[in-house]
Parts: sequence; C-alpha cells; structure tokens
Amino acid sequence: MDALTKALSKAMDDKSPTAIAVSVAAVGVSAFLLKKLIFSPGYKKEKQVVLITGASSGIGKKAALDFIQKGHIVYGAARRVDKMQDLVAAGGHALAVDVGNDEQVDAAVKKVIAEQKRIDVLINNAGYAVYGSVEDITMEEARRQFDVNIFGLARLTKEVLPYMRAANSGTIINTSSMGGKIYTPYGSWYHATKHALEGFSDCLRLELKQFGINVVIVEPGAIRTEFGAVMMPPLIERSKGGPYEASVNKYAENAGPMESSGSDPKVISDVMLEAATSKKPKRRYLVGKYANEFCFIRNWFGDAALDAILLNMM
Repeated sequence: MDALTKALSKAMDDKSPTAIAVSVAAVGVSAFLLKKLIFSPGYKKEKQVVLITGASSGIGKKAALDFIQKGHIVYGAARRVDKMQDLVAAGGHALAVDVGNDEQVDAAVKKVIAEQKRIDVLINNAGYAVYGSVEDITMEEARRQFDVNIFGLARLTKEVLPYMRAANSGTIINTSSMGGKIYTPYGSWYHATKHALEGFSDCLRLELKQFGINVVIVEPGAIRTEFGAVMMPPLIERSKGGPYEASVNKYAENAGPMESSGSDPKVISDVMLEAATSKKPKRRYLVGKYANEFCFIRNWFGDAALDAILLNMM
C-alpha cells in the first residue's frame, strides 16, 4: 500500500493523466482488497442454538426449517403450535408462545436454557400488520399492534440478554420491513411499529457491542406469505360505508398483486442464516421484491416522488 501511495504521489507530481488514472485505479483496488481482508465476515463453524418467533408460517417457518436443515438446534415459537409440527418432524422444537404474554415468554426462554444451556441466536420474527385509516382503527387495535411488534419483541429480548451477556456472544436478528424505511397508505400503525423497531435496534446494537453481541435488522420487501391475505380483508371491511371506502378499495386492488408477486421467503431465510453464522454480519439486510426500488426512490428523489406513486394507487 505504501508503494502504491508513493506511485500515486509521483504520478501527481509528473501531472501525467494516464499515470494518474492508473495509479488511482491501483490504489482503489488495493484499498478494496485491504478492506475485504480486514472486514471479511468469516463464519462460525459450531452448531447454533436458535430461538425464532413467528415460526408457524411464512418467513419464520421457512427460516426455522432451513436452520434445522443446516444442522442447527432450533426452537420455533408461535401461538399456533399445531402449525409447527413439520418443524418437530424435521428435528426442531415447538414452543407455545404469545410474545405479548410475560409468563409464556419467560417459560420459553427457561425451557431452552434448561435443555441447551445457551441461546446463541434470537430471531424476533413474530409480527403482523393492522391496516386501515387512523380514524377506522381503534386504540385497542393500535395498542395490540405495538404490543406484538415492539413490546413483545423487547420482552423476549430482555429475557434472553442475560444469557448472551454471560456467554459474551450472541446474535439478535430483528425482522423489520422496508416499511421501516418508507410508508404506505392506511398503514400508519404498522409503519409506526417498524420505524420504532429500526431505532430500537440501532440503539440496542450500540449497547450490546461491548458484550460481543451482534444486533441485525432484516428489512423484507414484498414476500409471498399469508401476510397480505391476512392484512387486506380487514382493511376493506373497516372502511365499508365510510369516507375512505373508495380509496381503500382502489388501494387494495393495486397493492394485492404486488404482495402475491413477491419474493420467495427463502431470500429472507438466506440472509438470516448469513447473519446468524457470520462473525461480522451486516447491520442491515434490505432484501426482497420492491424493497431496494422503493427505498431508492425515497432516498434519491424524496418524499414527493414516493407520495406521487402511492397516491396514484389510491
């Protein structure tokens, strides 16, 4: 690197455009290779003990099955234990957990610790979306949205952290959304939880660095799961006979096909596996259909451009 820097300095002195270009390129390539060498993530070789919520369907189930297939010890947690029997058949464990229930969360963590003595990876994947106008969604529904998507996640994280700190290692993967970076019509409360999760995770990452614990945010775009099917019918029902009905119906008509044409859950499972097994995982993984495109539009062209696209869907 020293020699290349000297070569660049000489080229600048000589004022030769060709020499300068070649030297700049050489320094750039060398810097890139040096960065790759220094910051190469590397991978953990040992079997991981993984606790994943929301494992009864969609992204959570796919991730749980893939972790099992890779030889890891997996505990899937969800309210619907009957929907996790394929995880058990594959060699995993199923836990009945509502992340909004203190007793169930406490019991689940204690069970994993009693059986495995550690939790290496916590994947906070449980969550859902309440869609509707701010006027149409009750405060009770809004509170439940936060209790699952934020407070439930924090509740489980707090239970797991003492064990990770004692081990001076661990990885926490929080499933956010491209919705934590952008916004969509009638998703005020859902987006509020995901924007909150982004800030929560960033602060947590700084707090836990001193204990050797990684905090990773996964931000899926449109993914082919039951997420949209669960979200859309209540949205339409809430607006019936009200001032938002026509706009909601148009939005549902336009947004529905986007959800159904989304990426396979495997794209999210793959980055979760990478984050869980990497010694130096990325802080964020923005993946899945439309995720990069919508975030690019907002970042580079501003809110007005994103507003125009979304208003056209209403």
